[in-house]
Amino acid sequence: MEYFVIIISAIFVNNIVLAQFLGICPFLGVSNKVSTSLGMGAAVTFVMAITSVVAYLLQYYVLVPLGIQYMQTIVFILVIAALVQMVEIILKKVSPSLYQALGVFLPLITTNCAVLGIAILLVQKSYNLGESVVFSVATAIGFSLALVLFAGIRERLELEDLPKAMKGVPIALITAGILAMAFMGFSGLV
Repeated sequence: MEYFVIIISAIFVNNIVLAQFLGICPFLGVSNKVSTSLGMGAAVTFVMAITSVVAYLLQYYVLVPLGIQYMQTIVFILVIAALVQMVEIILKKVSPSLYQALGVFLPLITTNCAVLGIAILLVQKSYNLGESVVFSVATAIGFSLALVLFAGIRERLELEDLPKAMKGVPIALITAGILAMAFMGFSGLV
């Protein structure tokens, strides 16, 4: 039951983008097309899942025993940077079109505060390794869900006849706000 609560909470109630407002840069930058959003969501899911395992192991088997927990942020950033480089190399080889579509936003996963935030939250919440992986994957799924929903809405808005002043960024920000308010309705679930 604990894992189910973690999953529902991470995806809907405490959605990393729409409730905690972390990871806004890729949310706004990569959400023009659903296909690109799916690729970014998959990349972030992979990075978050591996980061949670590595961050847990480093925290409890290196940082705590050596008494250097204050190095946590720097160590986690280095881990995330290495994982993103690995994802970038794999995507460049496996899917050059997705690599090109993600463009500059792929390396920006390194500085995506959602990924670092999850690594730090795992330690703060004192999750065990299994809970850490479930929480990070569920959070990444929530990130992907928000990204894909927003991209679908933005694709649809491109076809609508909007006033000139509302096209582009203004309607995107209004839509993001409405989507965030819609996700607030899930806060009574958990």
